[in-house]
Amino acid sequence: MSRFALLARPEARPGKEAQVAEFLKGALSLAEAEPGTRTWFALQFGPSSFGIFDSFDHEAERQAHLDGPIAAALLAQAGELLSQPVRIKAITLLASKIPT
Repeated sequence: MSRFALLARPEARPGKEAQVAEFLKGALSLAEAEPGTRTWFALQFGPSSFGIFDSFDHEAERQAHLDGPIAAALLAQAGELLSQPVRIKAITLLASKIPT
């Protein structure tokens, strides 16, 4: 079972909501290419509030994801797309139900 997770909360600049949504949808292929990323979800909480939730079996995989292409691409576009720095929380998973 995956025990390590991340929850990132990007907030779109006014007028950039559609671009943030498209960026997150496009990041799916990058997540699929990461062998250590067990689950990956792009979320929209409200008109300008978004999220990324992902899980990992090991801390090293979580760190590799933080050092990987999705985070780099998001940080590279943050000034243009986001109204504030991305809030990222490291999470410990206690239980999960994921199809195998």
